[in-house]
Amino acid sequence: MTIDSKPAGRRALDAVWALALLAFLVFEAVKHGLWLPAVIGMLAPDVALFGGMSQGRLNPRAVPLYNVLHMYWGPVTLMAVAATGVIALGWFVLGLAWAAHVAVDRALGYGLRVKDGFQRGG
Repeated sequence: MTIDSKPAGRRALDAVWALALLAFLVFEAVKHGLWLPAVIGMLAPDVALFGGMSQGRLNPRAVPLYNVLHMYWGPVTLMAVAATGVIALGWFVLGLAWAAHVAVDRALGYGLRVKDGFQRGG
């Protein structure tokens, strides 16, 4: 995978955000004993990578799924719905883990992909 060329300050903010989300995730998973949703939320966003990678290029058919799973609006929506009590607390933890996954990827410089499967520039 090619790494984004973000400014150092932006990467530092991404790292702080990722650490904050990870700390909150561990707190919630321990408090409620919800480790399975936490693990699923941390791993599931990379399911699109099973579409195949070659020299840092994701299979173009997998790019839309990869990009959707690596945006914040999905996990934030899931957490908001779960916070209302409409769905179980485990979904909140899953959404929190999903958001943490996205934040960690961004902190490491892995962002969204362009249509041909390569990493977007900073």
